[in-house]
Amino acid sequence: MEKRLYDQEIEFIFNRFPSFQRNGASAYKPGLDNMRKIVAHLGDPQESFKSVHIAGTNGKGSTSHMIAAALSALPKEGSSVERLKVGLYTSPHLADFRERMKISSGNGTFQMPPQEFVYSFLTENKGLFIELDASFFEITTAMAFYWFAAEKVDIAVVECGLGGRLDATNILTPVLSIITNIGLDHCEYLGNTLEEIAGEKCGIIKRAVPVVVGEKSTVEAVFRRRALQMHAPLVFAEEAGDLLNMDMEKMDLKGEYQRKNIMCAGAALSLLLENIAVPPGAVEKMYENIYNTASITSLQGRWMMLCKVPHVICDTGHNAHAFKILGGELHKSLLKNSPYTDRPYGRGVAFFGVVADKDLDAIMHLLPREFFYFFVNAKGKRALAVKELKNRMDVSGIEGTILGGGGVEESLKLFFDGKMYKPDDFIFIGGSSYVVAEALPFFQNFKTE
Repeated sequence: MEKRLYDQEIEFIFNRFPSFQRNGASAYKPGLDNMRKIVAHLGDPQESFKSVHIAGTNGKGSTSHMIAAALSALPKEGSSVERLKVGLYTSPHLADFRERMKISSGNGTFQMPPQEFVYSFLTENKGLFIELDASFFEITTAMAFYWFAAEKVDIAVVECGLGGRLDATNILTPVLSIITNIGLDHCEYLGNTLEEIAGEKCGIIKRAVPVVVGEKSTVEAVFRRRALQMHAPLVFAEEAGDLLNMDMEKMDLKGEYQRKNIMCAGAALSLLLENIAVPPGAVEKMYENIYNTASITSLQGRWMMLCKVPHVICDTGHNAHAFKILGGELHKSLLKNSPYTDRPYGRGVAFFGVVADKDLDAIMHLLPREFFYFFVNAKGKRALAVKELKNRMDVSGIEGTILGGGGVEESLKLFFDGKMYKPDDFIFIGGSSYVVAEALPFFQNFKTE
């Protein structure tokens, strides 16, 4: 098919059905009525495969990818050669919106749907989407479920978009539910207390379906109450212990926070494997896949190195719950005996931007003061204007400036093409998934002398 037609259709759904990724609150449509109508029209594809459903404030994406990578190493029932066909649905995307949905392939990696499939799905169902005034997330979720059913996946790992109880993905009845952790984020939609947010995310717990909780925190009672009401066996990953016992240095998903994600994934996999006869060789392959999660599933943006000299790292962490760990990692990165790097660095530099609906005050006090900050704003309506960001950071005592107009690509070009960097810099890019998304293409072509 012509790429021009595909691009036109993608641009149409982005504009006609605004995404939360681009537009924030105006695109958020809680509730399951639309979703039920859409999947009924499609023949209820979500009923044709098993699923693992994952909610939580942070770590959902990494945990989802680890579990999917691990499951793709296991043999189909009755076969010693053919592997499980595993679907994976996550959000947001960084470069290509098809990143949201992937299926494990025979060559050991996960593949996005072909453009032809996406185009056909959108054009064939456009009338229904317009009639229902569906959200972008409802459309992409339905697309993923339809594709998984058409490709006959054995099991799909599905990440909630926002919250849980009213999320479009919550039409699933999974074989396992997972809640990674609870933090104060998206408060305007989910509640202003940890208890209220936990209550929304606990909405994915289904009757008699086991649930794994990654972190107990102060809302343990909320988890226990909901699990008891639903007669759902409850496992806290912290109590289960490190069932995988992974060597963090071998992981291609970097970052100290991955320790908790691995513990959560381990508890989940332990429950999933209880009723599966797994040959010894498959267990070894499963471990190997977890170590290589990023390369197998093409996951980007998790403490990801973009350049060696100078040392450039990006991360999609975007709220105070994430920066409680990220801030510490950035601080330790500049220490002469740093556990995160193999050489000392002269100075810390950060390209930092946030979306306007984040609690910047809660994030700011977690940022390392020894870094110098270049304030940026990503494209789109959700980004906090760079001048406002600088003013607020100035008040908090964080040293920084704006390069040019403060756009992500423009700022990076001025800094790197203008040779403002030093070889021994440690450079961080983050604060928002959208900042990272705009930075990635720049470093695909950037070469230091």
